[in-house]
Formats: sequence, C-alpha cells, structure tokens
Amino acid sequence: MNKPSDRQAWKVRVPASSANLGPGFDAVGLALGIYLECRFRQSERLRICAGGRDAHLISEGPDNLIWQTALAVARDVRSPLPPIHLEIDNDIPIGKGLGSSAAALTAGVVIANELLGLGWKPLRILDEAARIEGHPDNVAACVLGSVVASAIDSGGVARSVRLEFPRRFGVAIVAPDFILPTEKARAVLPDSYSRPEAIFNVQRAALLIAALATGSVSAFPTALEDRIHQPYRVGLVPGLEDILKLTAPGLLGCALSGAGPSVLVFYERGHEVVCDIVRQIFALNGHSAEVLWANTAEHGYELARIGPPG
Repeated sequence: MNKPSDRQAWKVRVPASSANLGPGFDAVGLALGIYLECRFRQSERLRICAGGRDAHLISEGPDNLIWQTALAVARDVRSPLPPIHLEIDNDIPIGKGLGSSAAALTAGVVIANELLGLGWKPLRILDEAARIEGHPDNVAACVLGSVVASAIDSGGVARSVRLEFPRRFGVAIVAPDFILPTEKARAVLPDSYSRPEAIFNVQRAALLIAALATGSVSAFPTALEDRIHQPYRVGLVPGLEDILKLTAPGLLGCALSGAGPSVLVFYERGHEVVCDIVRQIFALNGHSAEVLWANTAEHGYELARIGPPG
C-alpha cells in the first residue's frame, strides 16, 4: 500500500440517493443531483467542521459518521488511520429519505481508501460501503450514479448493475417539513408477506427495471405500485395515501423516497407542474413541503486532489 504524504488534500463529492422506487424494496436506487462534499487531509489531531444544509445535525466530534466509517475500514484492513482535518459542506436534507447516511458512509470509505493507500476501485468501495450499511441500494447509487439495481450474493458480495436514466423522464423530490427516522419507518413493516404480495412486487419490480431501461411510458404507474413497504408507512406520512393514488397529465407516478417522508415524483419532461400538486397535498394535510429539482446524478462519487484547506 502506498500511503499519501500528509501535505496532500482531497475533495470527495457524493450524490444523494433515493431507494426502493416503489416495488424495488432494498434493491433499486437512484442517484440524485444533490451532494455531500468533503475536503480532507491528514492533520496532527482530528478536526471536523460542518456547514451547509442541516449542519446542526452533523456531529463535529469523533462520533461523526464519516469519520467512524473511515475508522471501520481501517479496522477491517488492520491499518492505523491518521487523524484528519475534515471540512463538510452538505446539501442533502437529513432524515428525509434521501440517503444522507449512505452518502456519509460512501465518503468515509473513500477517505479511508485514500489515506491508507488501499487502491480500491469503485466496485470494491461499493462492496465495503454496502457491508457497513447492511444493504446495497443507496450506496450503489452513491458509487455508480444514475439508476442501479443491486443485490448481495450468497458470499456476501454486493452485485450491482447501472442503467442510464431515460432522458424523456424527469424526477424531482418533494420534501415535507418533518423528519421520519428510518428505524421508525422500518418498525411498522411486517415480518413476513403472503405469496400474492410477493408475486405482486416481483412483477412490478421487473416491470420498473424494464421501463427504466427502455424509457417505456405505458408501464407507468403500474411499475411503481408496491405492497411491501408503502402501504404500511402511509400512517407515518400525512397525505402519502393520496399522493400514491395521484394521476395527472404527464405524471408517471410517485413513490416514497427510501423510508420517507420525502416523495419521489416521476414525470414526462415538460410536465414539471405535477410536482406542485404533490406539494399541495402535503399542505392540505398540514405540512409545508419543498420541491427539490434534483434530477438524476449521472455519476457517482467524484474524488479530486486539491490544495490544503484554508
């Protein structure tokens, strides 16, 4: 392993992500053009500075998720990790189902890879991030960009396939004014499902991947229907039940983004107005909401060598 000089500094930028996309529970992810950016270099002691959106929710102490992830990688490879100066500039809403933790995990693995001189390629970084996260959908989007279908194989290795997002489709996020902890959203899910429910979701997950691969409009909104997680979470997100049933010209369909409470809106380009309808439904249910015109991030994380932080 070739370890870097302590005078070197880097910048890593990681996209936000939306997981599940309706029927693709823990299997399908989408990279979004909203970013977590980190500047880092070796330092005599650990220094973490956080800025940007929801910066007050980001720890500047040793329990910071990015730093803890880098330490976990170092333990795995049995190599000491030097302290760093880490500057965080975040634009990803935290606690809104937009993969903020997956972006932090991915950044942590990338930082450890550089500081320890591991020489890992993106797929190895994805595998390590998925192992730490426990499922591959969000981190696969963070690493590869665009739309990604993922699974963990019988040997525990993450397998992922990236698709180009259809150019005729647009996607936006409608983020309401409250946080929904992932643990709470997971807790409402049942321990098992019936055969008809499983078949229903397998059919639609296959249809969704085929529709995204070909740009087929006719597959929607059926391709976004789900019986695995969204029906159980409607009670946690006021207005979600109506949003999932929404139809309008140019609207392909809506899906809960990750565990929520944000909603992912698919539409045909030129029909951006449908996103405001979703915002209005949140308003009718007592919550303001922000429309984020994220679109898809074509690339996953990007790493560049820069001068030392100021």
